[in-house]
Amino acid sequence: MLEKEEDGEAGPSAGPARERRPVVVRIVGVGEITQYLKGLLEEDYFLQDVWVRGEVSDYKQPSSGHRYFLLKDETATLRCVLFRGYGAGVPPLSNGQAVLAHGRMSVFEQRGDYQFYVDAVEDAGIGELHLRFEELKAQLEAEGLFDEGRKRPLPPCPAVVGVVTSSSAAALRDIIRTLRLRCPLVQVILASTLVQGMGAAEQIAAALDALNAHGEADVIVVARGGGSLEELWAFNEEPVARAIARSQIPVVTGVGHETDFTIADFVADLRASTPTAAAAAVVPDAAVWRAGLAETRARLDLLVASRVAAERDRLAVAAHSLDRAGPRQLVADGQQRVDEAARALHLGMRHLLELRAEHLRGSALRLHALSPLLTIARGFAVVRRQPDGATVTSVRQVAPGRGLTIQVADGSFAAVVGGGTPAPADDAPDGASRLEADVVPTAAARSDSLPMADERAPVARTLRNGRRGSHDH
Repeated sequence: MLEKEEDGEAGPSAGPARERRPVVVRIVGVGEITQYLKGLLEEDYFLQDVWVRGEVSDYKQPSSGHRYFLLKDETATLRCVLFRGYGAGVPPLSNGQAVLAHGRMSVFEQRGDYQFYVDAVEDAGIGELHLRFEELKAQLEAEGLFDEGRKRPLPPCPAVVGVVTSSSAAALRDIIRTLRLRCPLVQVILASTLVQGMGAAEQIAAALDALNAHGEADVIVVARGGGSLEELWAFNEEPVARAIARSQIPVVTGVGHETDFTIADFVADLRASTPTAAAAAVVPDAAVWRAGLAETRARLDLLVASRVAAERDRLAVAAHSLDRAGPRQLVADGQQRVDEAARALHLGMRHLLELRAEHLRGSALRLHALSPLLTIARGFAVVRRQPDGATVTSVRQVAPGRGLTIQVADGSFAAVVGGGTPAPADDAPDGASRLEADVVPTAAARSDSLPMADERAPVARTLRNGRRGSHDH
């Protein structure tokens, strides 16, 4: 304990000086305060033996066997614990159940919470909130607000989604995240409102009416995260149900968890188990769209490729038919026939020329074999008469004194036909005159050893041993 003294000061106009008195400042620990309060509660006989009537909410029973729940009524909430050792004879407990609980009040020091330690529980019947829930449900159902026939289908791809929830709620973040992931192009209009407590039902109804008056939303999501029956009670009140029923825009509810059902869920066009599920229900999945587009694109590409291939084949067939029927093919065929005719003509001409050349070579060989030059080369001569150059083939063609030209192998020389009777040469036949020995018919000059000599060619035989016969000039 600390003490502090405070001095009084006297001013010019001050009264009599105040007496000094000690100021006591008490400093205690948190545990001391908690212990003090706990003592106050436990010393109060009224709070140590009391029956409390209320409705069970937020009921939990972990593996330890202890039971934790809240007792609530219209105005307050009391935290309760029922230890495992007092559980014998206690009826099963569930949320919404109205009970009478016996116990004592004390403080849970670790959290500084005051709570009711229950040692006995008796069932007091259905809780007041459940009674109100069932009464309103029966009334609205009788009016036809739950009929499936009045519920409208959701738009397949809304451009604008209206959301009725608290601007600070985690449910709003879950909804926006889900909408962005599934359909990034969708717009969101928030009608912020209380979602629990006094006046929440009226605000929710007003938010629904405001979105309908605004008119841009294609679908409305009414959402709230999980909670106890009391925390979700605003969605069980008649104003909210009426607002959903008169909405011109389809309404989807996502209130609480999978096991939570509210009056709003029965009236809405679609009930989703959670706010996230509600957001997923109102917009299509862009990933599914992309997969569908990819599949459609693949089919379209296949159809286009198939059509292009078919048209290309048709074009090729038409082009082939056109080429066959057109002048180009006729010209090409004519050119081919001309080429073949030219080739045949060339081959025929070459063959004919070869035959002609062969025939000419044969004729040349035959002419060469009959050439007088060959005869001359073998020792014979060609006698021509002067001056006309006629070949002398008979003695009747010459007369004594007539000039002759005699051609031999290496040249020619002149001669004159003699007029006397010459002496016979050594190799001249007996009884032959000189002229007869020098100029004789071809037939008389032939011998069997000269087969190539022409019978018609006049020749002069040379003298043996290189000697010529003497002629008279």
